Amino acid sequence: MSDRTASPRLYRDQQSWRDLQEFLPPELRLGADDVPAEEFWSWSGNDVHLDRYVKPDSPVKVVLHHGVGTNGRQMSLVLGAPLAKRGIETVALDNLGYGLTVVGAGQTPTYADWVDLVVDYVAYERTRDPRPIVLYGLSAGGMLTYHVAARDRDIAGIVGMTFLDQNVQQVRDETASNKVAARGAFLVSAAARTPLFRLRTPMRLVSKMSALANHPGAMKVFLADRTSAGNSVSLRFLDSYLNYTPAVEPEDFDHCPILLTQPAEDRWSPLHLSEPFLNRITKVDKTVVMLDRAGHYPLEQPGLQQMQDAVIEFATRVASR
Repeated sequence: MSDRTASPRLYRDQQSWRDLQEFLPPELRLGADDVPAEEFWSWSGNDVHLDRYVKPDSPVKVVLHHGVGTNGRQMSLVLGAPLAKRGIETVALDNLGYGLTVVGAGQTPTYADWVDLVVDYVAYERTRDPRPIVLYGLSAGGMLTYHVAARDRDIAGIVGMTFLDQNVQQVRDETASNKVAARGAFLVSAAARTPLFRLRTPMRLVSKMSALANHPGAMKVFLADRTSAGNSVSLRFLDSYLNYTPAVEPEDFDHCPILLTQPAEDRWSPLHLSEPFLNRITKVDKTVVMLDRAGHYPLEQPGLQQMQDAVIEFATRVASR
């Protein structure tokens, strides 16, 4: 988990994201004058790190969520900053155990805690102003947006970079690092209910983390970063992540429109892994936009531009409903 001794307090003092952005198109690289403002939000004894771009004239606020191999600053790089440059207010969270969020002493967070945190954070944002909120999530963050919207009927819309239902065996088989990891969820569940629940395992050993980015140099940066792809999680978190039950099943979901921005060259979670879940949703509008040449964590054009255009169009449209 992130703590004050293992990680810098702020991203301004971290080198990893600077190394990563060297693999982005030059026009998307952040300089000293366009990095997000950094702040912390206190939640249940944890200090939650936020990257924020304040845009008072924005008609909508887009809240960005990472997956199990990324962090909030990496969301700011590919989407938060580009949207802000085009007038959209964005906030990127570091959820529990990732990025520079400081987990409270003695806590062993679960994926259910991730959902609770975001539900409460959205409520907190509404105390600041009444603008509509759209959720964006990359990788596992995509399903996180659904799990939050299933509990919060006032979310204006959700955007996923894949919607991976880990209760589906095919999803586990194709996104895990190997067959043992894919088929061993019952062992994780059993161990998570013993004093071993705090035992930590590197995410790269249980998930197909090697497919996070399509550029080998970028993968080296990711895997060396203990605040993102190089992170380890507890058995308790893994069990909760693999077996989470949403508040509303997809057949009954009628809260808000959904956009899937699917990288066309995603080697971790291609389109066919999101389709079983999305096909179950029939009561709201759904849109799929393919991102040409883009990998799971998109570093490539024109996919990045297509993603930014699609999110802006979607967010401004649902905000005006």
